[in-house]
Amino acid sequence: MTIRPFASLGLIVATIVTAACSDRPPDAAPKAVDGGASASVCSVFLSNPWKPGEKIFRDATADWGIEGVLAIRVSVLDVDGDGWPDLLVRNGGGPDDFAPAGQRARWLLRNTGKHRFEDITERSGITAVRSAVNATAGRSAELVASADVDGDGDVDVFMAKANTTPADKTQETSEVMLNDGKGRFSFGPPDGVIRGVGQPAVPVGATFSDVNRDGHVDVFISHNMMPNASSPLQDRLYLGDGKGGFVDRTMDLGLRTLSWGNNVQPLNEGRGHSWGWGATSCDLNNDNLPELLSASYGRAPNHLWQATGVPGAVAFVNRSVASGYAYDHRADWTDNVNAQCRCKDNPTDEDCGKVPPPPSAELCASLKQAFGGNYRWNHAGDRQPWRLGGNSATTTCADIDNDGFMDLFTGEIVHSDVGSSSDPAEVLFNTREDMVRFERPGNEAMGLTRTHEGSYFDNGDMNNAVFDFDGDGWLDVYISSSDYPGTRGFLYHQKSARVFEAVPIADGIDHLRSAGAIAVDLDRDGDLDLVVGHSRFRCGPPYKGDCYPTTQLRVFENLSNGRNHHVALRLEGTFGSNRLAIGAKVSVKACGLTQTRQIDGGHGHQGAQEDLVAHFGLGAQKEAEVTIVWPDDVSTTETFTVAADALYHVKQGEAPAVLKLR
Repeated sequence: MTIRPFASLGLIVATIVTAACSDRPPDAAPKAVDGGASASVCSVFLSNPWKPGEKIFRDATADWGIEGVLAIRVSVLDVDGDGWPDLLVRNGGGPDDFAPAGQRARWLLRNTGKHRFEDITERSGITAVRSAVNATAGRSAELVASADVDGDGDVDVFMAKANTTPADKTQETSEVMLNDGKGRFSFGPPDGVIRGVGQPAVPVGATFSDVNRDGHVDVFISHNMMPNASSPLQDRLYLGDGKGGFVDRTMDLGLRTLSWGNNVQPLNEGRGHSWGWGATSCDLNNDNLPELLSASYGRAPNHLWQATGVPGAVAFVNRSVASGYAYDHRADWTDNVNAQCRCKDNPTDEDCGKVPPPPSAELCASLKQAFGGNYRWNHAGDRQPWRLGGNSATTTCADIDNDGFMDLFTGEIVHSDVGSSSDPAEVLFNTREDMVRFERPGNEAMGLTRTHEGSYFDNGDMNNAVFDFDGDGWLDVYISSSDYPGTRGFLYHQKSARVFEAVPIADGIDHLRSAGAIAVDLDRDGDLDLVVGHSRFRCGPPYKGDCYPTTQLRVFENLSNGRNHHVALRLEGTFGSNRLAIGAKVSVKACGLTQTRQIDGGHGHQGAQEDLVAHFGLGAQKEAEVTIVWPDDVSTTETFTVAADALYHVKQGEAPAVLKLR
């Protein structure tokens, strides 16, 4: 760890000092903390948490002028660097027709700072095409992730596109779109390997992170299956050169996996290709080297790649099964109704003697009809450990219990007929070991439960947002469930460490078929709003009509109105850190409570991305101590104290300054 001096103050920030619960006014200038600083020390973190019966959100979609903006996926980025969070939302893969009555798939929405968005998609050039064959429509792309790939200080965008007919050289490919700093984009290098020209590709997850701490962001991409294939594709890691170019280092950095075949052992051990549905990166053991995660569909094992070595000489080891991320401990397949029906029809098959009878012959008949006469069950393969996991989508990294280590919140599809072996959406708590490992206390133990109508249900919990909606210092959870009848958004408030309570719909979020979801302070008033997409998948006959008429994007405004204090920080890397400080760890300490965030380089299913501004609720505390571990090759660490209720610009090596929004 290296402690660097603040250039503007000429002192070294070296000693962590407990923050004071002082009465210093919120607009007071931030003060640096040196080894001799003293403070009035408090020990109890006081707050005014949300209580049942208090309405905490309202639908403010019309106020923001986004009627007609259709979206399933949501990402946040600041395209023009003015400090106001903008949105890049997608309604599928595209392409775009910008004619007045044309069908749109993407919107780049600039936040004007006046509680309004403006559509700058077409003039930004972000959906431009290279091929004259496709010149009349915007380029297709559903998966996006953002970072400064060329080191000029503004946010660029990777827009990933499937290539299922690689022999066709006229089709558009994935692209890195470079920003000029004003929200206008142009193509990255035409020979860039990340484009995948002529290569099969089905990218469904992408995450930026500087894996070797050389100051240049890299990108990890998880892949799904090509049409009619028997195995998914290999996930890929591309290292950035800091100029917009990338090189494929997947194999020599230890990330090789195997095609699926007749030997199930590699799949059981998490060594087969992931059935990629999402990618995430974050440092899970506090060694300042990020781990890489790939969430898998099809109840195939999730992958966790632990970083080893030192900056400049990093490699990865497969900790998928050993960490507990590949699949959970629930391995009893005998309560799968499909297995019960299959064994009733074939009682002499292996292991069928220990399977209880199905609930009813009528249920078996309906399942057999729904799944082509075979039920939702393959008796030869579905008893294997690799098929007893979940249909995993978005994995979010967050320090949910405030112990200084990143935990995971997983998004999962669950069907009630599959039984207990299908992993649910849940929190995986970090055991804080050098070799990354998690424990799963379960939703019942934490209060993250819900009721279902009828005997059959689907949980389409593919997306989620983890954020402190009431500023009480504890992260809350929004489970965004979609694509099946009866699914919706579910908001939970964390009352104390690992203890949650459901927020009633009347108090919180009323949103059916809730898809992509991101928490962000849109109006910079100090509390986090929620931006949510809608999915109309499975909305027609024979499904019941619980979908909205369109996939209208919705904004839910936070009504906290200063009930608790806060602090927000936008980082700028120097001294070998990437300019947007993706991967930096930020800790805020106040009155005995320490909260930790990591700057997000994109995560989850089809790309979700949080605001690069780190936001912390401070409860009743009017100042806090901030510690930043920068993502460089020496883990530069800086500590300072700031007053509450302000947004700070923190440039590595300099004193923090209140950010003036443009």
